[in-house]
Parts: sequence; C-alpha cells; structure tokens
Amino acid sequence: MNAATFPTSAPAIATPLPAPLHRLIVRAATAEDRELIYQLRHAIYAGELGQHHVNPTGRLSDALDPVNDYLVVQLGRELAGFISITPPTAPRFSIDKYFHRTELPFAIDDRTYEVRLLTVVKPRRGSELAALLMYAALRWVEARGGERIVGIGRQQVMDLYLRGGLQGSGRTVTSGQVTYELMHASVTELREHCTRFSGLLTRLEERTDWQLPFGFRRPAACFHGGAFFEAIGERFEELERRHSIINADVLDAWFAPASAVLQALHEELAWLLRTSPPTDCRGLIEKIAGARGVSPLNILPGAGSSDLIFRALRHWLTPRSHALILDPTYGEYAHVLERVIGCTVDRLTLAAGEGFALDLERLTTAMKDHYDLVVLVNPNSPTGRHVSREQLEAVLRSAPARTRIWIDETYVEYAGPDQSLEPFAARSENVVVCKSMSKVYALSGARVAYLCAGAHQLEALRAITPPWVVGLPSQVAAVRALENADYYTVQYAKTVELRESLALELTALGWKVLPGIANFLLCELPPTGPTAGEVVRACRERGLFVRDAALMGVNLGSQFIRLAVKDAVTNRRMLRILREALRQ
Repeated sequence: MNAATFPTSAPAIATPLPAPLHRLIVRAATAEDRELIYQLRHAIYAGELGQHHVNPTGRLSDALDPVNDYLVVQLGRELAGFISITPPTAPRFSIDKYFHRTELPFAIDDRTYEVRLLTVVKPRRGSELAALLMYAALRWVEARGGERIVGIGRQQVMDLYLRGGLQGSGRTVTSGQVTYELMHASVTELREHCTRFSGLLTRLEERTDWQLPFGFRRPAACFHGGAFFEAIGERFEELERRHSIINADVLDAWFAPASAVLQALHEELAWLLRTSPPTDCRGLIEKIAGARGVSPLNILPGAGSSDLIFRALRHWLTPRSHALILDPTYGEYAHVLERVIGCTVDRLTLAAGEGFALDLERLTTAMKDHYDLVVLVNPNSPTGRHVSREQLEAVLRSAPARTRIWIDETYVEYAGPDQSLEPFAARSENVVVCKSMSKVYALSGARVAYLCAGAHQLEALRAITPPWVVGLPSQVAAVRALENADYYTVQYAKTVELRESLALELTALGWKVLPGIANFLLCELPPTGPTAGEVVRACRERGLFVRDAALMGVNLGSQFIRLAVKDAVTNRRMLRILREALRQ
C-alpha cells in the first residue's frame, strides 16, 4: 500500500511489527482520544519538530479541529498513532494558509479531502502503523465518494511519499524549522497503487480489529455489459441517440414485447405510474404459477434476477460456505460468491476444445464433494450451450441432499417449451430455478424475475423480500406477457433463423462461432488477428457495442467476443461495422 503517503512526523514505515500481544484496533477518535491527540501534537510538532512554539498548556489544536475527523490506531491500551482528515465541507483547508487555490496544479471541489497530521508515537515509529493509518484515511475518503486527496509532506521524506503514490508539486513552504511540499493524488491513482502492496495489506488486515463504519477492503464492483448507455446518455436527455448505436453488449431481446403488453401500459400508464402495486405481487405470482404448472407457494418474485441472486445467496451462504460454479459462466455468480459473501468457490472448467460443453460425468463426480451450493446456468452464458432437461434431471437426482443446486434458466425458452426444470424444482428438496423475464419476454427494462423451488426453500426468503418488490407497470407487463405465449413462441423461432444467419456471416469473417441456442453468439477470433479488446474498441468508435468475454471466465483469454442477435437490418449494420473494425 501507499506507505507513508501523507504528512508524517516520522520517516519510517514498512518494518513489520513484532508478534503482537494485542491486536491493532483502528477506529474513529473519541472525545477522550482527541484530548490526548492535542497533547501528543504539542509534544511532537512543538517540542520535537519545532514547527510550533512550545506553550504552557501542553496541548496543540487549531480552528479546523471541530470539523476534522480523526482516526486512531490503538495497541492494547496505548494510543499508538493518529491521522486527521478535513472534509470538503470545511470552511477551508490547512494548505490554504500557504497556497492560493488559483495557483494550485489541481482543482479543489466538493470531492476533495485534505489528509494531515499523520503521527505515530515515538516507540512505534519504523513499524507498519503509519501505513495502516494512511490506508484507513484512504478508505475513509474513498467510502465517502472522495475523488482527490491533498496535503503537505516533509521534504526529508518526499521519496517515501512518492513511492506511496502521491505526486509532488514543487511548491514548498517552511513552518518553524520544517519545510513541507504540497502533494496530491486522485483516489483512483492511490487505489491502483495499492495493488503493489497486496502482501502488506493482507498482513495488516489479519492483525487489525477494524472498527470503522465500512470494510477494510473496498467492495468490488460487479462488471456487466451495458456500456452502450454511455453513448446514449445516462441522464436520458437524448434517448433518440439509441437509433444510432447497436447495444449488442447486452442480451436484450431484438423484438418488442407483445402488443397486449404495450397496449396495457399505453392505456393506463399515468395511473400505473402513480399507483402503489399489490404489496406481495400476488396476481403476478398466480399468473406465473399457472403458466408453469406449479403452486403459487413455489414462486418468489424479484426485481430482476440480480435482485434474487444477491438476496438469496447472501441469505443462504457465509464466508465458511463452499460453492461450485461453471467456468466460463455468468460473471455475477463469481462476484457475489467470492467478493460479496467471501466463500470458497471451485470452478468446473469447460474446455474450449470441446466447445465449452458441460461434461455431465465430471459434474456428477464434482457434486459428490458436498458443496453448499452448485450454480448451473442453462443455457450457459457466454457460451449459449444447453443441457437437455432429461439429462440434467438425471444428474440432479444423484446430487447430495444437503447441496442446494441453483439453475439459472434466463434463456431456456430459446431451447424449447418443455426444457424448463421448474416443475422438477417445485417437487425437489434442494433444486432452485431462477427465471428472468427480461430476455425472452422483452422486458429487460421492467426488471421482473422469480425463483421456483420447494416452498420450504422459499419460506425464509419471503421474510426478507421487501413489499412492492416489483413495480406496478412491471407487474402488469409481465402478466400480459405470460398471457401471450403464442406471440413469443413465434419470436423464438425467428431468433433461431436470425442467429443461424448471423453465425454464417461471422464464420465468413474467419471467426469460430460456438453452436449456442440462445439469442447471442460466442465467437473466437483468429489467434493471429486483433484481440477481442481491440475489436471492441474499434467497434465502439463506430457505434457498435459488443462484449469482450475475457472477464467471464478464467481461461477465455483475449480472443473471445460475445454479441447479441438482433433483427435482420441491425445484424447487417453490425456485420458492416465489424468488417470495418477488422480492417482498421
């Protein structure tokens, strides 16, 4: 980590502490801590460094202290160090005493924080305590949405600050007997710098009782497609831009919702928007249950499959849990299991040489390890490969009873009307089917999904399902969609034709196209040509957004692209842009 990144009273920082008698405690300073801090400041900054005059009170404070936040490190009963953070809401910063803001080499705005007074008591200098305090300050600023950190640092230890990720400015000031230099860095730059110190961070995390109101580690963001909205405008001012871009990086349906869906929304939109929906989605649940041939007790609604994934898996699992996922597969599962919950995750690797097909014998053997959860996306994403209902049911019957098995069937309607495992899951003790209505009913913007499982598996989840979990326009849209199954069956058949035609054209580009069955294609680019990342960037410049699949599996490498199937006209536009991008 950025050891000694901020102004410090001592040069020191990366010598490991000896085996501790006590754990380190990092917390916000109390009123009692602050009084001791003022005394330590006087002893160090006046008595030791000569930056201030010694005063008879034996304490040193300033006008910013009422608005400053102090973080402290405690070792046993000893306050071993502290650091001060001035928020952007303060009337001024300490650096304003020495530098006019118009002369600064950076802008100060409402997301700029000043970090100052990094102090470690004399017996603890030369240890890792200063690094811990500096990391705590970075997390404090980062967790509050800060974007820049500023401060001044002693010139005698400037190399230390620079190694820590801060940038010098060449602007200096002398205070008492000490010369300081103005320093700054963006939070993004400091965060990237942290990657150089992963061992130090891990060591500190293991030793520390972290009592701040946010985690020691920054929560990882879950990466998805959808970059196309950057071109449209995420504040929706110019939605007409959608006509000039192709959003093939997400897997939205190429067709419109059924006309009955649009008619219901059009005729009653004002009322639907201003009216509270049924609190428990009862009508929607009954309509889903009737369409799937199960009891309403077997259905739990959610605001999209992501809502259900985050809600259910976090409720069922802990950091001590053990899960199995496919690789490659939909990236949200690895994110939630590894980075949000923190449990152990094994991967059942699907081989490119075998077309990423799922080997059912390997799956059966793997499940004998008594996992807490097994996640199967079927049809799988990004591969589009599907295992038939009959084959998968045979495997699931042999799984250990204590292993919960989650089947994500977001695209199963493209496989055929009889391929869902929902009736099987409703009768099962340990199988849960997750169904999104986004992709196959053209309702991605409505965010409607549900779980189908034995009632006993859903009982606890109902207690943590918020009322009105699905909005009223979305409930109405989903009900009308389910009432118009014939329309969607026609669209699925058309999707097959569009997919096969697109696959032939992509093959003509020299790409290897996997034989998927959904509304998207995974393609392997020639090893001697441009990488997927290069093609993605060239396409974006031309208004086409496709997905570099590298992050969707640990072994996909740099040559795989996933793209959605669109209507015939859009597919032709997409192919023209791809040809231009490949010639670039």
